This record gives sequence, structure tokens and C-alpha cells, in this order.
Amino acid sequence: MTFNDDRSFHSNFFLVNNNEIPDNAFYGRTSFRQVPKLTRTASGQVSVSFEKDSDRPKTFIDYDNRFENDIEKISSSILTDLFGQNSTQQILESYINPINRAFENIFGAEDGLRIRLLSIKPPLDGKIAEILFQKGNSNIQYDYLSSGEKEIFNILLDLLVRKEYFQDAVYFLDEIDLHLNTALQKNLLKEITENWVPNICQLWTASHSLGFIEYANATENAAIIDFDNLNFDVPQVILPSTKNNADIFEIAVSKEFLANIFEGKTLVFSENTDTSLYNNLKIKDTIFLVGRNKADVFFKTKNNANYNGLIDRDYLTDEERNSVLTAYKKLYILDYYSIENYLYHPDNLEEFYHSKGNEFDKTGYMASIKNERKLVRDKILLGILRARESYSFFREEKPKVIRTDEEMILQMLDADDFETFYKVFPAKDYGTGIKERQNLNPADLAKTKWFKAKIEEVLKK
Repeated sequence: MTFNDDRSFHSNFFLVNNNEIPDNAFYGRTSFRQVPKLTRTASGQVSVSFEKDSDRPKTFIDYDNRFENDIEKISSSILTDLFGQNSTQQILESYINPINRAFENIFGAEDGLRIRLLSIKPPLDGKIAEILFQKGNSNIQYDYLSSGEKEIFNILLDLLVRKEYFQDAVYFLDEIDLHLNTALQKNLLKEITENWVPNICQLWTASHSLGFIEYANATENAAIIDFDNLNFDVPQVILPSTKNNADIFEIAVSKEFLANIFEGKTLVFSENTDTSLYNNLKIKDTIFLVGRNKADVFFKTKNNANYNGLIDRDYLTDEERNSVLTAYKKLYILDYYSIENYLYHPDNLEEFYHSKGNEFDKTGYMASIKNERKLVRDKILLGILRARESYSFFREEKPKVIRTDEEMILQMLDADDFETFYKVFPAKDYGTGIKERQNLNPADLAKTKWFKAKIEEVLKK
């Protein structure tokens, strides 16, 4: 793809003229953008129209020289605000603090890893610009940052300066994972996507990054397009790759390497956001992978002998649950309605509160849940039949599983015994206002011995 002076952009397949697309509908940066050492010794040496992106490279194999222009632009903006009588705090919040917050999100906040931008001085009087950072306990100049740190600062500064001119655009940042380890790759993409690119814009990048694949895999509004093994001598219809599939990692590493990584491991797909909580349990030789929902997990398990699945119980009787477990050997089903039933189970909260040195009224809490059941019983009844109609295993011809009457679910829900009704009580939807559940982080509740033991019990069938 190339950009030319008559303000249109080309590829081998199409031409979009300026009459059809505004000037600021696309913002691209090449992979050749790193500035290892500052060289400019005076401001104003290059005339730049930031609104028209006049300093853009002509092609994506050209060097991207925007960085020192960005330094001049932000220095000029700081001086303008200073003479406009903006307070020091306002200036810091506009230009310095956003970058430092991003650094913290990407590199971490620990003292040994922490990096902070302290000051920016433009090139003056024959001297290069002075950009000062704090790294650990030392103050260092820009030139002495690592290649990865320079890469991240380059991208952040450019977005800080230019995103106001590209509020409804496609941003294409080629190979933004350069010189970064896998964890930083993921953190960088997450930070740029969620905090820097305007909400109505798209971010495109070309990469083989494991960190990027990991982030895109877990992000609803992200797509992965694999160009491998496509013959572009003939027309191709390109569609997003299926996410939440271990095969997607072959973009970054070979199938043989993946096989070695996963050898001896049990791969378990689980429902969406539950996955991170299960992985934090560090169950021996078990890796949890993200499935979009119950149906997605079921079909991954049904169609691939290498995968196992863990799904919520929802509205299943004990007989139905046992029948499904027998029919589908690679499928696991929680003993309670959902993961929230475990996290907010009286036994789990009792362990959690006591570990913090706090009292917990277990009897009172159980009474509150029973009272909540009475209040929302009619709402629950309305959803039971509709929910059960969506269960994929009930629609399969083979193997056939037992399906009892919905009346059996009602009997469980109305039972006096707490453990019986709690199995089909939607704790993720109801009881959220009970005082003992307030201001609790699910990630903390998932660290108890009780929770780990219960999930291990489920995985043993």
C-alpha cells in the first residue's frame, strides 16, 4: 500500500480517491520508525501540517520520521499552555501524566520495573532535545532507553500529538511488537486499544506476536486474520480466523512447538470470563482456554478429541447432569448453577472472611439467600424453559441424554435443603445486593482452598 501526493492511497487491488474518503480516514505508521538517537539541534527545521499528516512516509517500506516532529509539536503545545497561564498541574495532566499512566499499565508499577517520563525540552541553541526519564532510582536520557522502551514511547507520543486529528479513522501500526517480550506485547496492545485510540476508530496491526494473539483471543471486539497459505495470484475471500482455538497460535509458533508445549497437559475450554479464574487455580497439568459460551465449549469438546470442556450447570437435574457426563466423556459440568455459586457459597465466603480476620455470620447469610429465592422465584420460573431449550446436548440425536420434566427443577428450587436448591439458584443474577457479597473481588474469592478443591472435584467427575 502506498500514499501519494494527490492524497489518495493505493494497493494492488483498489484505489480510493479523495472524493470518496476524507484525508483523515486512515493513519498509518511503518515498522521503520525507531529513533535510536536524537539528532535535531533546532526547532522549525521541518515544516509539518499535522492536520494533513504531511510528514507521513510515502510507502510502508519507507522510514517513518515523525518522532522528532512529535517532540517539537508537544514542546510547542506545552509552551503555548504555559504562556496561556495554564497551571503546572494542568500541563502535567495534559502531556506527561497520560504517558506515565500508560507506562505503568505496560511495564508495571513495581519500583524496579517502573519507568516515568520526567520532562521534555525541545532542541535549542545547537543542542538536541532533552527527554528525561526515571527508571528505577536513576534519571536517564532518551538515548539510553532500551529499544523496546523507545518503541513504546515513540508510539505513545505520536498518538498523544496526533489522535485529535484522526477521530474517525483506521489506525494501522505495523509491527508494534518490535523489541518487546510477550507480556509487554499484550500489555501494549491492550493499552493502545482501550485507552489511546478513539472509541469509534479501528486499530489494525500486522504481527506474529503471541501477546497480541492472546489479547485478541480474549477480546470480544477483536478479529484475527491469518494470511498464511493464501495464494494471492488468484482472488481470495479473507475472513477472520476462529478464535479461542489452540490452532490460532500457529500464527506465532509451529504446530510441533505447540504440541511440545501442551504435551502431557489437559486442555479445558471454559465459558468466557470464567477462564482466568480457573487458570489462577494452577491445577496440575491443566490449561484452561477461552470458549465464547456454553454451546461453543460443548461443540469444541464434541468435535475435537484433544479438548475437554467445563460448563455451568444452569438448570439441570442431578439425573440430567449425570446423563450428560456419561454421554460426553470429555465434558465437565459444575455441580452448581455457575461459578458465582462457588465464589459466593457460604463455605467459600466463610474461609475468605476468616482469612482476613473478619467475622462471618454463615447462618444469617444462608437465610438471606433463602429469602432472596422467595422474592425472585417467579422471575426464575419464567427463564427456566427458555434456558433449557438452548442446551445443545438436548438437541443431539446421538448420544441421547436424559431430559426430565421442568417440574423437577422447580422441586429442587423449592427444596428446604440449602444444598439442593442452591444447585439451580442463579447466584450470578440474584442475591447480588446481600451485604456479605458487597465490594468483593471475584479473583480474591477464587483463591480459597475450598474453591480449588471443589473445582478439582468437578474435573475428576
